[in-house]
Amino acid sequence: MDDKTDSGFTPEQVPPRRIVALLSGEGNRLEALIEAQSHDELGGELVAVIADRTDTAGTEKAHAAGIDVAILPRDEYDTPTAYDGALIKTIERHAPDLVVLDGFWHIFSPIFTSRFNGRLLNCHPSLLPALVGRHTHQRALDEGLQEHGASVHFVIEGLNTGPLIIQAVAKVASDDTAETLAEKVLAREELIYPIAIRWFLEGRLKLGAQGAELDGILLPPTGLRLSNEDAEEELNGE
Repeated sequence: MDDKTDSGFTPEQVPPRRIVALLSGEGNRLEALIEAQSHDELGGELVAVIADRTDTAGTEKAHAAGIDVAILPRDEYDTPTAYDGALIKTIERHAPDLVVLDGFWHIFSPIFTSRFNGRLLNCHPSLLPALVGRHTHQRALDEGLQEHGASVHFVIEGLNTGPLIIQAVAKVASDDTAETLAEKVLAREELIYPIAIRWFLEGRLKLGAQGAELDGILLPPTGLRLSNEDAEEELNGE
C-alpha cells in the first residue's frame, strides 16, 4: 500500500523540527531527550550537540546516538561576547527550530538571547525562583526546605530568570542527603523537559509579551506545576 490519497496525490512529507542542545558534563537530560526521541515522544529531532568540553559523558552519549557533536571550548575566546558570537555561528549552521541547554553554565549576552529569543529553553534543578544558580540540592537542605524540584523555563537575559513553563515538586525527606535529593530532582528533570520541548515543537508553547503561553493561554508565574504525588505517579507509570 502506498502513501497516495484517494485523489491520487502523495502528501508532502514534513521534515521533523530541529533541535540543537548545548551541553556541559554528564548529559543526563540529553539522555532523556534521546530516549524520548527514540519513542517519537519529543516532537522533533536532535540534530546537533555543542559542548564546551571534550571527552565528557554527554558527548559520548551524543556520539552513540548518531548525533553530530561540535566542541567549542570557552578558553579559546578572549571574552564571553566573542564566545557567544562563535556559539551563534555554530548553532545556526544546523538551522534549529529550538535550542535547549543541558547543564550549560553560561550567562548569555544580549546578542545571543535576542538571536534565539523565544526558542531557547533550560531545565534547572530547583523550583524557581528559589535557589538560582549552582549547588541547589545542598542549599535546599541547608535552608530546611520541605519541597525542592525542577523547572523548565525560557532563557532570557540574566541567570534563571526567564518565564517558567513547567515544574515538578520533589518532597524533601528528613534523611535526604544532597546526593539522594539530586537523584529525585534529576528524575523530575528527565520527566518534564521532554514534555516542554514537545509542546514547543508542536506549536502549543510560545514566549508571549507577558510570559509563557500554552495553547494561547498565559501560564501562571510558576508555570504548570506537578505536585510530588503527581510526579511520582508519572515516574512510576501509574
